[in-house]
Amino acid sequence: MTLIIGLISGTSVDGIDAALVDISGTNLDIKIELVAGATYPYPANLRERILAVCAGEAISMAELAELDDAIAFTFAQAAQNIQIGHGNPSLIGSHGQTVYHKPPRQWARGNGQWAMLDSPSSSPSLRLAPLTSPFGYTLQLGRGAVIANETGITTVSNFRVADIAVGGHGAPLVPRIDAALLSHPQEARCIQNIGGIGNVTYIPPRRDNWLEKIRAWDTGPGNSLLDLAVQYLTDGAKTYDENGSWAANGTPCYPLVEQWLSQDYFHLPPPKSTGRELFGVDYLHQCLQDAEGYQLSPADLLATLTELTAASIVHSYRTFLPQIPQRVLLCGGGSRNLYLKHRLQVLLESVPVLTTDEVGLSADFKEAIAFAVLAYWRQMGTPGNLPTATGARQEVLLGEIHLPLIVGD
Repeated sequence: MTLIIGLISGTSVDGIDAALVDISGTNLDIKIELVAGATYPYPANLRERILAVCAGEAISMAELAELDDAIAFTFAQAAQNIQIGHGNPSLIGSHGQTVYHKPPRQWARGNGQWAMLDSPSSSPSLRLAPLTSPFGYTLQLGRGAVIANETGITTVSNFRVADIAVGGHGAPLVPRIDAALLSHPQEARCIQNIGGIGNVTYIPPRRDNWLEKIRAWDTGPGNSLLDLAVQYLTDGAKTYDENGSWAANGTPCYPLVEQWLSQDYFHLPPPKSTGRELFGVDYLHQCLQDAEGYQLSPADLLATLTELTAASIVHSYRTFLPQIPQRVLLCGGGSRNLYLKHRLQVLLESVPVLTTDEVGLSADFKEAIAFAVLAYWRQMGTPGNLPTATGARQEVLLGEIHLPLIVGD
């Protein structure tokens, strides 16, 4: 038995998902068993600090260092808690907390010509980027060295930077895991994660150079705008729409959805990635401003934002996939939003929309499981990225290995 802990806090910043996973096998021929899974909420003040930084609030280097360590200690506590009552894990794979993500230079079409996007906006007009590095940049807080020394367990962290160093987006990183765990010999599938941001992995039937045909990208907003809207509408009393029940009582405003779908990002060809830097507080404020003329109720507004998430996912399938999948498998927090799931099913018509739970892989802890697998592959010397998904020039080992400090007698 090889027990490995996977840790992640996604763009919703709900808390730390921890998975204790038994992994065996090599490369894509691996088997996993989820031994334990749990979500550990951030302390309220720490979550507020993280969200403020994600929203662009300026902090000093000293404050950044303090936040980095606070997140690392919280991740270490999650790792210590998830293993209670089970065997001793040999490894931790920690994604950390993303607080900033800048994709490599991306291009969009406007005014009849192609232009480089500096900061994508909801306006059809495009701004040329200044002459900066063509490489992306990403920052995940929660130092692996701190986690290793707090837990006494070798920790792999900072997974995204190696892919970025070879020209990739550093995201999404789950497609190779999706290929290993969720491919099918006859069926083309889309694995749709709906966290704060949505991302898809398209997996063709597992035959005839199938790995080279996998495609993946960030589809756009997942729960991010919905959660921000709920917080806005309730003055912070609620942080999300449970089961989508509030939105289900509203009526989507389809002209608004069509307007929002004209956003540049939705029309950029993959590989592509995004985050709260685009689909965050400022974007919600623009949506609220756009909605003023329609006199929407709170439920109507949430239904319209839910429709944007569903419609942007389906739009990306129809625009960028070689074929519509034969099955869609949902995971992440949005997979529990029954209204969102219903709207996806309506828009995809006859394509079954299920969750990964229904094919034997936990929808709640799939992302945490993925980083346990990436740590396992890193230790075994197996590449973790998929260039067709991230745009990287080559496969590379992902993650930096941190050994716990050994104190002599």
